[in-house]
Amino acid sequence: MFPAIFLDKDGTLIPDIPYNVDPDKIELSTGAGLALRSLHQSGYKLVIISNQSGVARGYFPESALVGVERRIRDLLEMFDVPLSGFYYCPHHPTGEMASYAIACQCRKPEPGLLLQAAQEHHLDCTKSWMIGDILNDVEAGRKAGCQTILLDNGNETEWILTPERLPHYRTRTLAEAAEVIHTHTSIH
Repeated sequence: MFPAIFLDKDGTLIPDIPYNVDPDKIELSTGAGLALRSLHQSGYKLVIISNQSGVARGYFPESALVGVERRIRDLLEMFDVPLSGFYYCPHHPTGEMASYAIACQCRKPEPGLLLQAAQEHHLDCTKSWMIGDILNDVEAGRKAGCQTILLDNGNETEWILTPERLPHYRTRTLAEAAEVIHTHTSIH
């Protein structure tokens, strides 16, 4: 069983451009490559966990996410960082596309994608971290049994606080999040 860093995509790993699937507009957030390289070198598997309701809303086809994943993998390769998994939820209960307009267990704040990734990649959620920029990311991580970090970068707008939605730590950047993880865990 391996420890993992589960990462939200938009607003965490890459700057948030709503419903963007244009690979040419995808860049890593400042400091993300070096931060993730340090975590990878410490033994963590890196897995993206992303809500992609643009599919259910009819803004783009699910197939557009192939190019998004490829671009992110290419950007991470520049830092010698392998991505163990790219998981996304294409659903939304009020979506326009009937086959995707469902309430599901994979849309954060539900933990379905984290649990699926854990099973498929032999990951130990109790030794893993979920990093995201909104409290739905935190809640999904907590429900899966992970430690959580909220990137408090201004993207959370609801601030509905319950015990499940309280982050273990708050940082402003992925680089700061990596420092917290290195300081508070030893996986060897």
